[in-house]
Amino acid sequence: MSQFDSNPLAKHFRQPAIYIKLPSNGKFWPDNTLDLPLTGEIPVMPMTTKDEILLRTPDALLNGQGVVDIIQSCCPNIKDAWKMPSVDVDFVLLNIRIASYGTSMDFDTNCPKCQEENNFAMDLSLLTNQISMPDYNESLAVDGLLIKLKPQPYFEVNKTNQLTFTEQQILRTVNDSNLSDEEKKAKTDQYLQKLVELNINVCAASTREIVTEDGTVVVDQNFIREFYDLADYKVLKQIQKRLADISEQAAIKPVHVTCKECTHEFDIPLTFDYANFFG
Repeated sequence: MSQFDSNPLAKHFRQPAIYIKLPSNGKFWPDNTLDLPLTGEIPVMPMTTKDEILLRTPDALLNGQGVVDIIQSCCPNIKDAWKMPSVDVDFVLLNIRIASYGTSMDFDTNCPKCQEENNFAMDLSLLTNQISMPDYNESLAVDGLLIKLKPQPYFEVNKTNQLTFTEQQILRTVNDSNLSDEEKKAKTDQYLQKLVELNINVCAASTREIVTEDGTVVVDQNFIREFYDLADYKVLKQIQKRLADISEQAAIKPVHVTCKECTHEFDIPLTFDYANFFG
C-alpha cells in the first residue's frame, strides 16, 4: 500500500482536466517514450506548485529540463519528453496552459499606427486547432538520392535554441566597438563556423532516411550528418528550403486584431516565452 492509499485528501489530488489527440498521432515517437491509449487521446492535468516554480527558473527553461519536467508532470503518458517530435511540443504546452488556467489568455500590444497600448483576450483553443502535422510522406529527390524528412525531437530543437543563443552572444561581441579588427575577425569566423554546424545539425536531425540509387537505405545519423557535411552546398540548400516550407505549414498563424483607440487592423505574430506564457 502506498502512502496515497491512506491519505484522506487523495480524492482532492489533481485529476485530468482535458484529453487531447497529439498532432503526430503518436508517429515519430521512439519506442517506450509515449503510452498512447487505444482512443488516441492522452490526459492533461493542471500544473502543480512545483511546476510553476520551475517556470520561474531561467536556467531550467534555457537548458530545456524545466519544459521536459512540466510536460511529464502534467502528461504522465509522455514518458520521455526529450524525444517527443517537435510538432507536438507547443501543442502540448498550450493544452497544459488551458488545463491549468482555462482557454482565455490576456496579452498586451502597442498599435503600430497610433502606438496606443491595447489589451486583448486570446482564445487558446483556437490556436490549438491550427496546429496540425505537416506532410512528411513526400520524398525529396536530390542528386539521385531520395531523402525522407521527419520532425526533430525536442532534444535537438532545444540544442539548436541554445546554440542560437550562443551565436547571438558572439554577434553582440563582434559588434563591440572596443574590440580590435583582429579580434572582431576571430569572433566573426567563430560565429560563421557555428552557424554552418547549426545548419548541418538541423538538417541531419530532420532526416529520417536517405535512399541511394541502388536502393540502400541509410538511417544512421552519423552517416547522414557526414553526408550533409561533405555534400555540395546546393544539397543542403534544398533540404533547408523543404524544412522552411514544412515549418510554415506547422506555424501558428498571427492573431488579427483591431486597435481600440484608432480602429487600425493589424496582425500579431505569436512567439512563446514559456515563463511569461504560463504566468
